[in-house]
Amino acid sequence: MITTLVYRDNKLVGQNPLPETLATVRGEPGVVIWVDLSEPTAEETQLVLETTFAFHPLTIEDCVIDSPFPKLEEYDDYLYLVMHAVDYTRTEHFTTTELDIFLGKNFLVTFHKKPLKPVQTALERYQRTPTTLVRGPDRFMHVILDLMVEAYKPAVDELRDELEALEEGVLKDMDAQELFPMVIALRKRFSALRQIVRPQREIVTNLAEGKTKLIRSVLVPYLRDLAEDLSRIEGQASAWAEQLILSFRVYLNKSSHEANDGIRVLTGITALTIPVLLISGWFGMNFERMHELDTRFGYAFAAALTLVGTLGMLRFMRKKKWL
Repeated sequence: MITTLVYRDNKLVGQNPLPETLATVRGEPGVVIWVDLSEPTAEETQLVLETTFAFHPLTIEDCVIDSPFPKLEEYDDYLYLVMHAVDYTRTEHFTTTELDIFLGKNFLVTFHKKPLKPVQTALERYQRTPTTLVRGPDRFMHVILDLMVEAYKPAVDELRDELEALEEGVLKDMDAQELFPMVIALRKRFSALRQIVRPQREIVTNLAEGKTKLIRSVLVPYLRDLAEDLSRIEGQASAWAEQLILSFRVYLNKSSHEANDGIRVLTGITALTIPVLLISGWFGMNFERMHELDTRFGYAFAAALTLVGTLGMLRFMRKKKWL
């Protein structure tokens, strides 16, 4: 589907002219157009990209074949960008949709094989407010990029909630068989977020340097702000990954401490049996003559000695805080 906004003298004057007339409309003085190709057919792709704008064959090929990485290339009369819009769910995790952008002196062409919410939102915004002044196609591009960066916030919030839930589980003695897979999966998601954001931050940073004449100087601070937002998201992902590892270490230390407490209790119980073992072992010897066995109160003496020895051992261990 092809959607077109036509501006003349900075004001919206038309929408969706016939695709065959785009070349003529583009050549009119004082005209700025935005052409969006959403889920285009092969005929629409050829008509707009090849016939109307005559873009370089390699850029058209990059549009048709998805590129795994963002890209920024400058040609004689236009810039070509490849960016990726992000979507995140707990079931499918991170999914990205490629957005190809052609920025010229008086035109913007966007190409995406799947519907993109940032692009659709930008189109609807300009269609609802036809009196909005647009002084250049770079304004369209900035609005789209800004909405794409905004789309990262739900993903970031979702990851933060998952990290907080894991930390609560650590404090509430979550089962290790449940905790370990969560730690590994969440760390992979943090890594995926950084891998998606980092190259796009570099692209926006290059645009914010203002080296190309196709981007007006008035928009450079706004692009710089977008680069800072992406840098902040990348920094958050890195910090949360370290926080995740710290929480995991806390869990291991806690488990180790609890295990040591158990071993200490068992050791203390074993130590308490020392008087019993010594006395029972002595009186249990099968010698022929043992005067201790011939006394009238031998059994009572042995029992009393066992009790006194055990209580003495218990008091000694408590004094040393071993039990």
